[in-house]
Amino acid sequence: MKAKWIVPAALALLLAGCTGKPENVTPVDNFDGARYLGTWYEIARLDHSFERGLSQVTAQYNMREDGGLKVINRGYNAGKSEWKQAEGKAYFVGKPDVGYLKVSFFGPFYGSYIVFDLDQQNYGYSMISGPDTSYLWILSRTPTMDDATKKRLVDKAKGLGFDTSKLIYVDQSPGESNSKNSSKP
Repeated sequence: MKAKWIVPAALALLLAGCTGKPENVTPVDNFDGARYLGTWYEIARLDHSFERGLSQVTAQYNMREDGGLKVINRGYNAGKSEWKQAEGKAYFVGKPDVGYLKVSFFGPFYGSYIVFDLDQQNYGYSMISGPDTSYLWILSRTPTMDDATKKRLVDKAKGLGFDTSKLIYVDQSPGESNSKNSSKP
């Protein structure tokens, strides 16, 4: 009888781990999903296979009829001379005024999307974590970010345990092909 519950329990733990959050990362309060909608440019990220080699990366957020968010991530792969795009959906994990969402690009599987730093006044930049410190994105409403803000965000991420020496600074220049890999903002 016990064996019957092992696989479902293990699967539940695995899926719950994907929507967890790093120990020191706290989602922002007073999050306004409506103000977060629109286009965001990826300024920097930690490397993962699903974005490897992409430049000109953007994320577009729109409302879904079911109350969630439609997510369209797009980037240019210069090696293949093609645009890569993925469409997903996101939902709040708890209250809709806390920047803690779960996002899915692959059917029933969700991962954490934790907004842990945000320009609350203008919604001009945000910093995102996944379920652990191997996932980090710095986003901006514009293709570039001022050096002081970028440095502050990178320093904060480093202080929270993210390996910022491995950040990839995304080339947002049209017609240019490669993301820049550098440890300096």
